[in-house]
Amino acid sequence: MKSILIAFSLIVLTACSSEPATSANDEATTSGDDTTSTTAQGAEQTASADGVGNESSDQSPRVAETREREAPHLEPAFSGQTRAPVPQSTEEWSVDTVAGGLEHPWAIEFLPDGSMLVTERPGRLRVVGADGSVSDPLLGVPAVDSRNQGGLLDVAVAPDFGSTRTIFLSFSEPHDDGTNNTALARARLSEDRTALENVEIVFSQQPAVESTGHYGSRIVFEDDDTLWLAMGDRQGHPVRQNAQDPTNHIGTVVRINFDGSTPQDNPFVGHESNRSEIWSWGHRNIQAAARDARGRLWTIEHGPRGGDELNRPEAGKNYGWPTISYGIEYRGGDVYEGRTEAEGMEQPVYFWDPVIAPSGMDFYDGEAFESWQGDLLVGGLRTERVSRLVIEDNRVTGEEWLDIGSRVRDVKTGPDGAVYLVTDEDDGQVLRIVPAGE
Repeated sequence: MKSILIAFSLIVLTACSSEPATSANDEATTSGDDTTSTTAQGAEQTASADGVGNESSDQSPRVAETREREAPHLEPAFSGQTRAPVPQSTEEWSVDTVAGGLEHPWAIEFLPDGSMLVTERPGRLRVVGADGSVSDPLLGVPAVDSRNQGGLLDVAVAPDFGSTRTIFLSFSEPHDDGTNNTALARARLSEDRTALENVEIVFSQQPAVESTGHYGSRIVFEDDDTLWLAMGDRQGHPVRQNAQDPTNHIGTVVRINFDGSTPQDNPFVGHESNRSEIWSWGHRNIQAAARDARGRLWTIEHGPRGGDELNRPEAGKNYGWPTISYGIEYRGGDVYEGRTEAEGMEQPVYFWDPVIAPSGMDFYDGEAFESWQGDLLVGGLRTERVSRLVIEDNRVTGEEWLDIGSRVRDVKTGPDGAVYLVTDEDDGQVLRIVPAGE
């Protein structure tokens, strides 16, 4: 398997251009060449490949992000809310290719035997073996609207899979009138792993709209037979304003039972008009979500031009979009009134400006990289990197960039302690970050 050796936790500081104002997709469209080797850089080397230096001094700690901000007038609310210093690390790692030939893979999830379920956005679900074998598409996958950002999106293996063989899929659900919505299906994986059985749509975002973007779609399990489904604002005016209206599901995180019913301890149960499934609202487009070691939900959502956000959504709270943001409109100009704070709206734990175009994340709990234990690993579509975030007391205290060279769509810790990625390309791959020399 091809390998890209990275010594002492490579940090490549590449200046990226801003996303064009005409883009209909805030996930970025830069393509990477994952066959290109990257020169290893030691702790003392701070210049990027194009000569842009990372200025450092005794007074200014070295940071991974050196690009100019898109919205420098939008100041952080507190120290450390953006551009955390590079943490100390002595990990040496390399990247192996596990499998290829996948069309825009969107999510990766491990089965108990170490093989993987991988979704392809056009509407296919495959089993990828630890040996790199790729199955034929499984039968029984729900129909999807695969235009633009839509398609078959996240996949999650239920905690009780060993006895029930239950999995969940999120996808863009098409309708005859041209509208669509984020939906969640529950299914049984057949014993021979060639088909889905007993497929049932247990949740459909309301309302359905004509947009083909911002589906969100990440699935995260709790310990009590409930799950969170994170969704997007469905992109653009005027529908994004619905993210501030909890009487619908636009721009929300919902919490539901496995059968789609509402847990009775949800924050809006018994409310006269708000949707009882809602856990939190005011989100733009969540494409990364995971639980930490304490069982708490964390999410990352795409910002516009600047303002990607790391949040820790709590029950019944409003996370502000589009009323407050640390980004600007694609075409330029402030979002709404150019505000970053408002009464009754939560601040992000951390934000990025310019964007990294985040997708997929996992709290590392493997044994292969001892110094990464508990750190948050975040995929970057635009940056073509994995961002390693050190979090202490609900604050990001360090950020390191691991250069991959392809659009990273999802990130998972494998049962072997390696970090597995899928790359969002026409010829997408399953990659594996392992200790150097393995």
